Amino acid sequence: MAPKYTRPQAPVPAGWPTGAAYKETKAATGAPTASELRWREFFADEQLQKIIETALNSNRDLRLAALNVERARALYGVQRAELFPAVSAVGSGAKQRSSSDLTPPGVPRTTKQFSVNLGITSWEIDFFGRIRSLKEQALEEYLATEQARRSAQIALVAEVARAYLALAADRGNLKLARSSLDTQQGIYDLIRRQYEVGLANELDLRRAQTQVDAARGDVARLMRLVAQDRNALNLLAGSPAPEDLLPTDLASVSPLRDISPGLSSEVLLRRPDIMAAEHQLKAAYAFIGAARAAFFPRISLTTSLGTASNELSGLFDSGNGAWSFAPQVAMPIFDARTWAALRVSKTVRKIALTQYEKVIQTAFREVADSLAAQGTVDRQVKAQQSLVNALAETHRLSVNRYTNGIDSYLGVLDAQRTLYAARQGLIALRLAKLANQVRLYAVLGGGGHQPGEHQGGS
Repeated sequence: MAPKYTRPQAPVPAGWPTGAAYKETKAATGAPTASELRWREFFADEQLQKIIETALNSNRDLRLAALNVERARALYGVQRAELFPAVSAVGSGAKQRSSSDLTPPGVPRTTKQFSVNLGITSWEIDFFGRIRSLKEQALEEYLATEQARRSAQIALVAEVARAYLALAADRGNLKLARSSLDTQQGIYDLIRRQYEVGLANELDLRRAQTQVDAARGDVARLMRLVAQDRNALNLLAGSPAPEDLLPTDLASVSPLRDISPGLSSEVLLRRPDIMAAEHQLKAAYAFIGAARAAFFPRISLTTSLGTASNELSGLFDSGNGAWSFAPQVAMPIFDARTWAALRVSKTVRKIALTQYEKVIQTAFREVADSLAAQGTVDRQVKAQQSLVNALAETHRLSVNRYTNGIDSYLGVLDAQRTLYAARQGLIALRLAKLANQVRLYAVLGGGGHQPGEHQGGS
């Protein structure tokens, strides 16, 4: 009774976007796709691998997703059991003593009665596939839940990596801020000594002091960010991450593997969230089959074997047994609820189809955005590095001009601020590059290996 399922056409272009913002795909160079590369191979940093391993074993959100899979599997088992008859056995016993005035001579006053009934209670013969359709619906919902667990795992692996990289970037910024504070403090001490002997004016002294105070504020702010980053990483990991597993800065993190998006957007169909949406769509098809079967007769059988005896020793005496066979046919004449259920099932299918198409479109946009970032962030990093080099030279020349009395301290102050901001910008861009690599790996379906693969390996 269920309509035949055919996979809908994906409502996205067959190829990835092209243009100035996108660099040429690496498929021709032999780079693996995300689904071919397990997370331990993609994340080469051994410290990060250990934290991801801990998260996969201890994260509570992932544990809840796994428990939801177990619940869906159990519900599927309940629905599948409807295909088989239920056998039941009931036993009873009674003892009765009669009055001597009411009992004829020679007849025992005490009587005992034992009975056992063994039978099949209301077994529906599934001629029209109603129960099979409900079983298929439960199976597809279970499979969708399993794919949802994989999606949760992909999200967890990516989020742990992003938190790890954010901690590395903020620790690098903290190191930069402390270095800047030491530099500013040294300049302030020099100007203060010059001021005390009349070689520097008070304005230069106060300007140097503002730089020291600003650097102290930055150090305090970044100390807070580092602590918060570590708290976030501990939450994702499910337990505190040891200090020896934490990065010192972005430079200490091993490079990530290059991946290819593939030549076609069909690779998106292997994403767990899209596979889950398709299983929900198949479940909606099965639901229609069950709703259609409700218009046809439902045939149930009730069979029982009963025995009764006055003595336990004669319990299974064939002369005391009785068979009963009671087929029941429920023939629907008109039931508004049945028609309403059919309309509901068809609407559910339309909803599932729309959700399936929406998930594909969202996935395509996520990959396209990541590819656009991948094609431009390298240029940004290169330009920012060149800017930092130029500003560092500008700062050096400004300091020389000031110490030689050619220029005021205002030029040094401006060069310091600009160089510090440029170095922070370079750290931010390097973080953006690494975070985008992680995002591209995740949105292409990487990191969702099957249960147990992360134990002892990836």
